[in-house]
Amino acid sequence: MGDAIDAVLSIDKSVGLTSMDVVRRVKRLVGQRHVGHGGTLDPQASGLLPVCLGYANRLMQFLVDSTKEYHGTILLGVSTDTYDAQGQIVAEHDPSSVTREAVETALDTLRGTIQQTPPMYSALKHEGQRLYNLARSGVEVERAPREVEIFRLDMAQWAPPQLTLEVECGRGVYIRSLAHDLGQLLGCGAHLVALRRLRTGPFHVESAISLERFEELCNQGSSETVLYPPDYLVLHLKAVAVSRQEETGLQNGQPVPLSPRTHYAQHLEQCRAYSADGRLIALVQFNRPLRLWQPFKVFRSQAKSPYAEESVLV
Repeated sequence: MGDAIDAVLSIDKSVGLTSMDVVRRVKRLVGQRHVGHGGTLDPQASGLLPVCLGYANRLMQFLVDSTKEYHGTILLGVSTDTYDAQGQIVAEHDPSSVTREAVETALDTLRGTIQQTPPMYSALKHEGQRLYNLARSGVEVERAPREVEIFRLDMAQWAPPQLTLEVECGRGVYIRSLAHDLGQLLGCGAHLVALRRLRTGPFHVESAISLERFEELCNQGSSETVLYPPDYLVLHLKAVAVSRQEETGLQNGQPVPLSPRTHYAQHLEQCRAYSADGRLIALVQFNRPLRLWQPFKVFRSQAKSPYAEESVLV
């Protein structure tokens, strides 16, 4: 595709591909090295996988930290070692006595801020080794529960022994663990049989495209029509236009006053800083003791952002 691209691509991942499979294919298509994804999606899951190109990778943390939405189908009565349909069955119980009311009661305990134990079959590390590698070797280690947030957990369909959940959650949530924990609460066991990610931060799967479609667009020379500017990831932050002098200071990593936009600023408040000609210069954070705005990410972009004129507060 020629010159290096700074952008975000919204991919609808197919079942069977790993997140890194998607990254490798996009790398080949765009011909550049700096490509990453905004949050792992298991191979057996489908749905939204944002892919960052160029300096958009430096904003990836905003995707990782963002809320996500999922649509997951759970089978009651069967527990597996991976908590999903890819694993070995470890226990079976008759779930015929489980009622919809019992499921709803159990879901109540899984909403809000909860403690969740990651599955052994995960990419987390223990003493430098991936948990899934240890699990495949027959080794199980103790995993400390982690505090995670479940903002919404609704039963979309009840078709026993299966049920479908709609989940909105924060970072670090394993939907497989959620399925397993639900089965434990109901006393019959359960595992995840299908999962689709619907949203990550500002991206929704309805506006995502398949890898095959992206390849077609690359071959046609029109791939830019489906790329988002990097600052699309931080549109939730306020924006400021900076003077040429302030721009120089920020690009040198120096804190600047951004006067008169300091009077009402809150400590650690963050903003997008744009040059007078609409280029994203930096992300800045207000330091109240210094009464200055400190850059915490600085960019050397030469491209004007489409969000500069409509968003900048002057």
